[in-house]
Amino acid sequence: MCTQHPDETAFKSKDVVWRSDDNAKAAPARPGSTQLFRPDILQTIEAKIAELDSELRELSLNIHAHPELGYEEYHAHDVYTAFMEKHGFEVVRNYHLPTAWKATFSHGSGGRTIGVNSEMDALKGIGHACGHNLIGMSGVAVACAIKAALEKHNLSGKVVLLGTPAEEGGSGKVVLLEKGAYDGMAACLMCHPAPGPVGSVSLSSCLALQRITVEYKGHTAHAALSPWEGKNALDAAVLGYNNISALRQQLRPTHRVHGIFEGKDWAPNIIPDYAKFISCYVRAPTRSEMQETVKRVTPCFQYAKSSIVIFAYPNTGLVPQLLLTGCEVTVTLEKGSTFDLRQNTALGGEVANIVLNKYGAIDYEWGIKSASTDFGNVTYALPSLHPGFAIPTIVDGGNHTPGFEKAAATIEAHYACLDVSKALAATGVRVLIDDNFFANVQATFKEDENARGPL
Repeated sequence: MCTQHPDETAFKSKDVVWRSDDNAKAAPARPGSTQLFRPDILQTIEAKIAELDSELRELSLNIHAHPELGYEEYHAHDVYTAFMEKHGFEVVRNYHLPTAWKATFSHGSGGRTIGVNSEMDALKGIGHACGHNLIGMSGVAVACAIKAALEKHNLSGKVVLLGTPAEEGGSGKVVLLEKGAYDGMAACLMCHPAPGPVGSVSLSSCLALQRITVEYKGHTAHAALSPWEGKNALDAAVLGYNNISALRQQLRPTHRVHGIFEGKDWAPNIIPDYAKFISCYVRAPTRSEMQETVKRVTPCFQYAKSSIVIFAYPNTGLVPQLLLTGCEVTVTLEKGSTFDLRQNTALGGEVANIVLNKYGAIDYEWGIKSASTDFGNVTYALPSLHPGFAIPTIVDGGNHTPGFEKAAATIEAHYACLDVSKALAATGVRVLIDDNFFANVQATFKEDENARGPL
């Protein structure tokens, strides 16, 4: 996910971001300020995660050292499933997808089901530069800690940990959601690392995203001898790209449009007959805003000079010409668009209370606020929470940089991840055993329905 940093000059101190060379330590912002739900359960969770500390660290570093692209996470699949089986979970390998998996533990009779997610994929060329090794480890820690709480306190309920492939552009969770992998969950939890103040846990949202593929088809010609015989697909792609650049000044500053294009068999003395936007990303703070911006972006590809607006959607058979260049253009809105995060306020309030009392601070400005994730679709389907958590980073070393890849393997990032995992595990147990709390979770999900719209 391509993330953008908030402007650090907006903060009172330029040193607000946790840096790799800081000596600062995370500390609870409001220790003992409010009552915690079942402190005995939280103690069990803390003890279990402390017991697993070295194993979790080894697991995270193993995944970090073996980066795999989306839908190719075979090593991660095998490592995670072996770990979960070792720790007493019933495991289903290749769950709906070749590299997805499911680990389940039930205790007692009846009860609700809490879902947890572990992401696995890495980025081309820069490995785990989005910290999915930490996200995967967190899911394992949360699930194992909930299992320990259910057993020790003889509580009824089920925890389901999903290994979710291809977050980075493959919309793995969207596929799993469509296939029913989230059916039966009362709520679902996960987290994500990002730059931010030391000890901070962010309850910000993210940007909804639509991927668009655009193909231009022209006609080759000798670029010197008879260029007038050609229809230049590269020119068409450049004009489409420039049209988007012109449109940006009329877009809201919270919206994003970006992409790259490529060709095949290009040579300087041949008029190119083919060019393709590999993918153009359109992002906005909500799904509805994203859909409206897509309608404005699409004509940029279709006509470099035209008073006619025609939308070329998939499966319509409509292939208009780009009038200025004479090329044909096909615009496809790709499946698997991802939505903004609808952070459940009841779940978020519980995590915030635990974090503020025990581990750090809460903010709404950091996390993955200007990035995108396929977990957004999950939050539209059922009560869910996806907090960000800060890890120490170098200047200009945020998500999707080599600097962040290194940061994701640090011991400081490890312990920051474990702290937010404790809060998530305690919140998950409360979903399972506190009827009044769960009713509030459901009520806040229902209240948000008008704002988010149906899935």
